[in-house]
Amino acid sequence: MTTDGFAGPVSVAQLWQSGWETVPNRPGVYLVKRLSSEAPEFLEVGSGGHFKGQHPDVPVVALLDKWVVGSDIVYIGKASRSLKRRVGDYVRFGQGKPVGNWGGRYIWQLADAADLVIAWYETPDTETVENCLLQAFMGEHGGRLPFANIQRPGPCIGLG
Repeated sequence: MTTDGFAGPVSVAQLWQSGWETVPNRPGVYLVKRLSSEAPEFLEVGSGGHFKGQHPDVPVVALLDKWVVGSDIVYIGKASRSLKRRVGDYVRFGQGKPVGNWGGRYIWQLADAADLVIAWYETPDTETVENCLLQAFMGEHGGRLPFANIQRPGPCIGLG
C-alpha cells in the first residue's frame, strides 16, 4: 500500500514535546506507522488514558493475535472535521489523558509507541478515503486490518 501524497511524518515523541501545531486544521485521514522492523514488545499496561472509567488495555495475547507481520502501518484513522484536533486527541490519549479517542488504542501498549510516526492526507471525503485505504491494506494482508484498527471498513466507492 503506497502512502504517496501523505504529509508529515511526525513522531509521537515530537508531538508530545512540541504539540501538534504542524498538523493542519482541516479534514483528512492519518496513518500511524512503526518504523522498526524488529518484533514488537507489548506492555501489560500501556500509556493510554482511561475514559469514562474504561480501561483501554487488552491482554498481550490479544495484541499478539492482532499484530500484522510485515506491515509498518499500525493504524489508519480519519478526522472528519480537523486533523489537528483528532491527532491531538489521539496523542493526548497516549499520554494517559482521559480523552474520548478509543479507536486505535492498542498502539499505546507498544513499548516503542513514542517512536511511531503519524502522517496525514488532507481530504474532505474522509469516509471514502479511509475505507479505500483500509480495503487496500486488507487486500495486501490477507483480509487483516491494521494492528490497531478494530472496525471493518465500509466499501471503497468513488475513488479510482
